Amino acid sequence: MATEAPKNPALSIGLPVYNGERFLVATLESLLAQTYTDFELIICDNCSSDRTEQICRSYASRDARIRYHRNSANIGAPRNFNLTFEMSQGRFFKWAAVGDLSASELVERCVAVLEQRPDVVLCYPKTRLIDEGGGPLSDYEDRLDLQFASPHERLAHLLWNLHMCNAPFGVFRSSTLKQTRLFGAYPDSDHVFLAEVALLGCIVELPDRLFSRRMFENSAVKYPSLYERLAFVDPGKKRRWHFPHWDLFLAHLSSIHRAPISWSERLYCYSKMHIWLRKWGNGLLQDLSLPFRQRGHLSRATAAER
Repeated sequence: MATEAPKNPALSIGLPVYNGERFLVATLESLLAQTYTDFELIICDNCSSDRTEQICRSYASRDARIRYHRNSANIGAPRNFNLTFEMSQGRFFKWAAVGDLSASELVERCVAVLEQRPDVVLCYPKTRLIDEGGGPLSDYEDRLDLQFASPHERLAHLLWNLHMCNAPFGVFRSSTLKQTRLFGAYPDSDHVFLAEVALLGCIVELPDRLFSRRMFENSAVKYPSLYERLAFVDPGKKRRWHFPHWDLFLAHLSSIHRAPISWSERLYCYSKMHIWLRKWGNGLLQDLSLPFRQRGHLSRATAAER
C-alpha cells in the first residue's frame, strides 16, 4: 500500500457508502490494487450505523491516498455521490459503489483512452453481474458505446439502450462532470445524468468485462418501482404526492436545453425524446392518476373507521 498522499493526483475515485461493512473490504481491496496508482480515494460515509467507519479509518491510517469523510446525517445516495466529486482534485474521476469490484487494470485502460482521444468524455468497461458471494450470475450488455459525431445520435442510442446504469462506474473527465448537474434527488436521476454526459461528447465501451456489479438485497436495483426508490434517494423527504416520471421527463428536457449545442442540434435532441415517451410515457399518466387512487383508498379507510 502507498505510504504518501499524492500531491496532485491525476485521478480521483469517489466511494459513497452507507452501512457497507459486509462488502466494504472487498471493494476497497479491488480499488487499492489498481495498476494505475496516481489517484486519491475519497470515501463519503453517509452516517453509517454499522462498522463502516471503523473499517474506513483503519484503511485510511494505512494508505495516505484515502480521504475519509463522515456526514453528520444521511443526505441520501445521490447527494452523497455528488459530494465525493465535489471533494475531488483529479482531472479524471471515477465513482465506485460498495459491493462492486473493479479489475486491477480497469482504471489504467480507461484513462489510456481518455488521454488518447480528446473527443471522449467517459470510458467504461463491459459489466458482469455477481451474486452476494461474488459468484458470477450473468454477463450484462450495456450497449452504450456512443462514438457518434452528433449529440442527437448519441442521445437516441442512449435512450433506446439504457436500462441498468453501469457506465457511470467508468472513468470521466472531471471537466465534463463540472458541466452537468450530477445526480438529482429523484429516482433514476443517473439516467438523466448519463444523457447530459452523452450530449457533451463520445462514450467508449471497453470490450473486456472489468467491472463486476454485485446484486444484493439492499442495492437500489432491487427496487423495481420509481415510487419504491424515492426513500432510497431522498430519505426523510415527506411529500404527499410523488411524480417521479414527470421529474425524469422534465429533467431530460432541461438537460437538452442547457447543453452547449446549436439550436438546430437542440431541436434534433428534443425530437429524440419520442423514444423516452415510447418507453416510459405510460408512467406520466400513472403519476397523474396515483393521487386520485390514493385519495380513494383514504376515503374508503375513513368510511370503514366510521
